[in-house]
Amino acid sequence: MSLCPLAVLSQITLNAVHCINPDCQRPYPQPWGNKFCNSCGAPLQLLDRYYPIQQLGSGGFAQIYTIWDEKTHTEKVLKVLVENSPKALELFTQEAAVLSSLQHPGVPRVEANGYFQINLTNPKPHQIACLVMEKINGQTLEEVLRSYPQGCPEDLVLNWFVQAVKILQELHKRQIIHRDIKPSNLMLRNSSPTAIIPGGNGGNRLVLIDFGGAKQFSGAIMRSPSSSTRLFSSGYSPPEQVTGANIGPAADFYALGRTMIELLTGKYPPNLEDPVTGELRWRNRGNFNPRLADLLDEMVREDVRSRPANAAIIQKRLAKISQASSQQGLFTPLANAIKQAATQLSQEFTLLMQGIEQALGDLSQAIGNTTVSIIGAIAQILLACIATVWAMLLTSLGAAVGAVAGFALAYRTNLGDRLVEFISQQLPQYFPNSQPVFGAEIIVFAVAGLGTAWGLTASGCFGQRRRYLVASLMGIISYSLGWIIGQMFTPQNSGASLVAWILVAVSLLTLSLGIRSHHIVYALVAALGSANILAGLIRLGFPLTVFQFSSQPGWLELSLPVAFFSLEGVLISFWLGVSYYMIVPGLRWLGWR
Repeated sequence: MSLCPLAVLSQITLNAVHCINPDCQRPYPQPWGNKFCNSCGAPLQLLDRYYPIQQLGSGGFAQIYTIWDEKTHTEKVLKVLVENSPKALELFTQEAAVLSSLQHPGVPRVEANGYFQINLTNPKPHQIACLVMEKINGQTLEEVLRSYPQGCPEDLVLNWFVQAVKILQELHKRQIIHRDIKPSNLMLRNSSPTAIIPGGNGGNRLVLIDFGGAKQFSGAIMRSPSSSTRLFSSGYSPPEQVTGANIGPAADFYALGRTMIELLTGKYPPNLEDPVTGELRWRNRGNFNPRLADLLDEMVREDVRSRPANAAIIQKRLAKISQASSQQGLFTPLANAIKQAATQLSQEFTLLMQGIEQALGDLSQAIGNTTVSIIGAIAQILLACIATVWAMLLTSLGAAVGAVAGFALAYRTNLGDRLVEFISQQLPQYFPNSQPVFGAEIIVFAVAGLGTAWGLTASGCFGQRRRYLVASLMGIISYSLGWIIGQMFTPQNSGASLVAWILVAVSLLTLSLGIRSHHIVYALVAALGSANILAGLIRLGFPLTVFQFSSQPGWLELSLPVAFFSLEGVLISFWLGVSYYMIVPGLRWLGWR
């Protein structure tokens, strides 16, 4: 049974009015019915219909009030601009225009005359801008998250995710970007603690609030100089927004992705960042749907071009994820039992981890933060060394196997003879050489490059994406091209030709490994580092006849080439480790992202 408007009014106002003049000495309480403040003389009845009855808080350059609308007998929200700078007024007016143009349940409603200005005389004549909007009764997702310190249930987050993407689709269709998506700016309409039930369908309607940073964009946004105000929320805004560069819809996707990850894990996004790469390491925080996790990882990539192009793409992928989740729930009750047991086990494991963290915290206090930091640094160094050694082993092994396989193809099949014949007949002007076996060794190089690429990719180190096909093709191409360039030196198999081969082969191979950033740095360090070490070995007497095979080479002649390719695999892995764990983190610290 609903209360009459006067009964509701008596409950929320206590017969008092709040003055909205930011310079008023005694803004509250003012007697109900007064049209002007007893303290400063400011109007208390706004537009002959609105009564400010309670201050809700302040944010940015505005103060927020609950007001009573005499015309509709409902509560609404009044936002009052207290900052007097022209830029603040421009943003405030922009927010009013954006909200007035939107008619969507996921956005607070603003009437056509919701924006107005009030004349004040105290302490001096001036105007303050006001914006009346719909009051959303409910909790923000930031408040909801406090009830789930280990992260909200995935089905709830997925439901909120779907609703948020629909809201963004409507905004972006009107060429509006929000620029400030985070848990505190997403609310659940008509929500209550009892309505948020784990495993429920999340029937509460999501609403995106605080459009103070909203911005109009155009199709040419990525091609024109930036003229927007530099506004961002630390931990949620993408790099291009933080640095003040041009931004588009992808900025909202980045912030939404980080928001959803925080809701799933219960962790503030910067606390999940890898100290070396800056990427979020969050998948180990729970048993998440891999397809949902992949989508979120794409949304929070630093490179704008790697994020989803528009909200429709995200919405289609979410629909497939939701459909797959519902089908899995219908297949068998056994899956639910297993899931429940896994959840219980996960909770027990979480409690165990919390106990371990508490014990470590106590240990930290006992032995001092400095000692803990030293131990942590030593542990990171050991892990870096182990990862690099692992990459060295796999790469050298792959290079050795590739060299043996290449030797067998070149000198134990007719493939080598055909290639020698082709080079001697078709390309004599480029490769003048009288040796009958000349040219077959390119097969040894090509297959050794394939093995090296496979070894590096299989190690999975250095933050690379495991692209076996691309790496394999580039391993063949890079080692073969390096051999071709080396043959242009006179004489062949000289120190200069070997160094030239390394510079070409290693740099091209490194660029194809799928390393996520600073590609040129990795390529230069690996190529130059390996070339310098080889040049030093040549000065110390390294044999330059390593690839001079006889007309009918035996397997014993392969020992030196195998050792050479294995050594090169070790050098590549070593320098990639130096780049990944030392040079690139230093560049990030200096601001090169």
